Amino acid sequence: MTEASRTSEPSRRVRIIARPALPIPQTGPVRREAGAWRDRFGRPLTDLRISVTDHCNFRCRYCMPKEKFAKNHQFLAMTELLTFEEILRVAKIAVRNGVEKIRLTGGEPLVRRSIEELVADLALLRTPDGRPIDLAMTTNGSLLMKKAEALKAAGLKRLTVSLDAIDEAIFQGFNDVGFPAAKVLEAIDFARSLGLRVKVNTVVKKGVNEGEVVRIAERFRGTGVVPRFIEYMDVGNANDWRMAEVVPSRDVVAMIAARWPLEPVAPSTPGETASRWRYRDGAGEFGVISSVTENFCRSCSRVRLSMEGRLYLCLFASIGYDIRTMLRGGCTDGELEEALGRIWTEREDRYSELRALGAAPERSKVEMNYIGG
Repeated sequence: MTEASRTSEPSRRVRIIARPALPIPQTGPVRREAGAWRDRFGRPLTDLRISVTDHCNFRCRYCMPKEKFAKNHQFLAMTELLTFEEILRVAKIAVRNGVEKIRLTGGEPLVRRSIEELVADLALLRTPDGRPIDLAMTTNGSLLMKKAEALKAAGLKRLTVSLDAIDEAIFQGFNDVGFPAAKVLEAIDFARSLGLRVKVNTVVKKGVNEGEVVRIAERFRGTGVVPRFIEYMDVGNANDWRMAEVVPSRDVVAMIAARWPLEPVAPSTPGETASRWRYRDGAGEFGVISSVTENFCRSCSRVRLSMEGRLYLCLFASIGYDIRTMLRGGCTDGELEEALGRIWTEREDRYSELRALGAAPERSKVEMNYIGG
């Protein structure tokens, strides 16, 4: 059954946007080792992040500020988005070649109608040795009360909920649409009651919400929810990022350590983005993601598939590879697999590392709502 026949998403006028794309490598070997594609630095591809929509019902200052994403902003037409079948086809090939983690993102993924049907299809995927993939979703939580039961029934195991503050004035100032933090907290508690594992992402911006760090840590101590405090990053172009607005992760750890004794936790998997810390009294843990001050490019194993079928090799990329044309042009699975393998084999992205050296290229970067975090 096709997505079009099993959902009732309203049709929209087709609006073709001519975005540049990198040419897919046509020659050369595909580098593969220990069951996974390897890039030019020997990094394996293990993590596929899939943006299912560019639409979001928030206007967060660091992602989609109102000044640049007004009410009349035109999002992509349904015909421009990859169908669930197209997404599943790419995912199957990726899992066959080393991908073990798939994360659904946006925009806000829960605004994509019948998203639980895609979750159900992806939840059935198995690695070559028979293990289920690690399937997760990142959401702002606004629609989670309505969708959590369906997502759980479809096979979703993990959720990451964006929560930049508990203080209502700060939180609503962040999302800039007046959505209350209390409703996000209620949705988190509800998801936990269903048995979903939950993490919380907090982007820390100097002069705005660093005072919320300890409050968020305290709110989730002893609950099993893992907060992750993220350095404000120069993703995209719309947020007018400045280094002076970054709160280094070491300062975040120091804030929490001043309240509760901590000890570091070893990474659970290679290439893990968060540095983990746990409370010595056994009340759980939190993580910090330090893309600006302590970059982790050398272990980055992630690729991002945009909602319209562009493959991006770095969160800070400007141009992606056009996979949708292949999918809709009648390519075989073998041809698609060869193309994906060559794209990853040619990868040499390390933007954050170059930024730290003062050698990052000046370029326009793809917006976060287009490829997810």
